[in-house]
Amino acid sequence: MARRRKGDAVSGWVNLDKPYDLTSTHAVSRIRRIFNAQKAGHAGTLDPLATGVLPIALGEATKTVPFLMDADKAYRFTIAWGRTTATYDREGETIAESDVRPTLAQVEAVLPRFVGEIEQVPPAYSAIKVDGERAYDLARAGETVELKSRIVVIHEARVVDAADPDHVILEIACGKGTYVRAIVRDLAEALGACGHVSELRRTRVGSFTEQSAVTLELLEDLGHKARHSEALLPVETALDDIPALAVTDEDAFRLKQGRSIVLVPRQVEAVKARLKPGSRTVSAMSGGSVVALCEMRAGRLEPSRVFHLEKSGDEPDVDYGRTQG
Repeated sequence: MARRRKGDAVSGWVNLDKPYDLTSTHAVSRIRRIFNAQKAGHAGTLDPLATGVLPIALGEATKTVPFLMDADKAYRFTIAWGRTTATYDREGETIAESDVRPTLAQVEAVLPRFVGEIEQVPPAYSAIKVDGERAYDLARAGETVELKSRIVVIHEARVVDAADPDHVILEIACGKGTYVRAIVRDLAEALGACGHVSELRRTRVGSFTEQSAVTLELLEDLGHKARHSEALLPVETALDDIPALAVTDEDAFRLKQGRSIVLVPRQVEAVKARLKPGSRTVSAMSGGSVVALCEMRAGRLEPSRVFHLEKSGDEPDVDYGRTQG
């Protein structure tokens, strides 16, 4: 007999506005406690010094984490001129200084070089693994860390403001794997200056935006009033970019058993028209909830991830997968 997990079988997403100086792991732990959730994970680490959008998955929503990890993101950040640090943020040890203070016009002139597909070398102080070790652990131990460059995509970059000669505020929209600290490092080098990230805020992850994010204080207050479910978003929130297809109750039952279903030609054509290039993933929906994530092959839907979402009056499911994130 399957052992029951501690906590409640709650499933959904929380769009947390992560506060300053809190790790993503600790943020997940606190949200999990507020909801008394059986399992939880997050969609993309946010540095302790950064604030902003940190989507946190509870229960069955953890199965959709990989899709949100691949989603586009947006950031607003401040560059402080005059000092380069080992970590390229304000907490790092100073490794270079300069009196150069790039003007707004100079920054705007160089910025287009950082838009589109660009090569970027991740910072040594990053979570990338080198021979099984985190790069930041090696760097903190005094070892020289050499990471390979990789292609990242910057969709948009613009200067927002310059409060004074020592600071400039920028916004970017980018694809996965982009490091803001690396952009600041390379931008400063292109301008013959020294600089580091003094403030960083993530403003969007996929469909999760800062406008709809909720603070930890608000969530804890709602928890005390037993109203925390008001902040819970549907599991499907992370699947906005994936075509949804309504299926019958009979087909939903088959998919939940791990069996494939056959689509009629009009369904195949409708789904094909909405698929992203190179993607076969479709979300099967029944009763307004996601039943399974499927791969469409030869006119059939083959389930790859099955969801066990409770409906009102149902008994909790006991088949819960591993926490992702």
